Amino acid sequence: MVRYLARRVLQSVVTVFAVVTIAFVFGRLAGSPVSQLLSENATQEQRDQLERELGFDRPVIVQYLDYLGGLLRGDFQNSYRETGTSSMAMVMDRLPTSIHLGLTGLALGLVLAFGAVLTVQYSRSRVLRSLVLGVGSLRASIPDFFFGLLLVLTLSVYLGWLPSLGNSTPLAVVMPALTLGTAQFVVYTRLLDHSMSLEGAADYVRTARARGEGHAFVVFREVLPNAVLPVLTLAGINLGSFLGGLVLIENVFAWPGMGQLIVGSVYARDFPVVQSGMIVVAILFVSANLLVDLFQGVLDPRVRLA
Repeated sequence: MVRYLARRVLQSVVTVFAVVTIAFVFGRLAGSPVSQLLSENATQEQRDQLERELGFDRPVIVQYLDYLGGLLRGDFQNSYRETGTSSMAMVMDRLPTSIHLGLTGLALGLVLAFGAVLTVQYSRSRVLRSLVLGVGSLRASIPDFFFGLLLVLTLSVYLGWLPSLGNSTPLAVVMPALTLGTAQFVVYTRLLDHSMSLEGAADYVRTARARGEGHAFVVFREVLPNAVLPVLTLAGINLGSFLGGLVLIENVFAWPGMGQLIVGSVYARDFPVVQSGMIVVAILFVSANLLVDLFQGVLDPRVRLA
């Protein structure tokens, strides 16, 4: 177990390093931010001076090595737009709001999928299975931003039940979380339903039925614990998609999270904020996958021995 954990931690470190490098390189390919930071009337001398202050007059490899050295010292550079403010501090200030939305959406999607599949498995209704999968496929065919706008139009504009923008009330999280959660509903539903159907034909299930166990006991106590492992793996992988989807959803609903900050920083070429945001997203992603792997190792000894 220790070797397995050490190998996964090493893979996580390599992944974060790759993300840091990619974010830095693509940021420099976008060009100097001087034109965004100075007015159109700025002189060439002012532009040259600002480039020297930001370090853009040096070779890219020197800038990269200096940036890595700063990361090792805990220096993530200050924002170009907000002078004197740490870029990581700006990201961490928005992070709790994004995590709140992301975890709510992920939990909602899993609850809906588990509830639908367990109902189908318990009832053994083919009609209900077709209905659940059909509704899920219909939702998956609608782009997230358009589905979010439909929710705003229906639940906020027409019915007036929920606030449409911002994070002013606890109910404000409902529509963006519903948009995120339902986007992966059909994927979780199909995977869990297929996994439970396969487990339902296994020898240990037939043995449980031969012992006289009831249908509900077999579904909830025998089949579900073994069928849930692939879904947990997919949920850990999809966390990256959730974090990426937050960038779009936060802008649709004006959610004051990390995604909205990163988008604004991209337009302004505020590279330190973008890079700090990418580092945080990468750490969250690899940490979630590491926790899922460890949880699987606890539930299934075959994972530890693989």
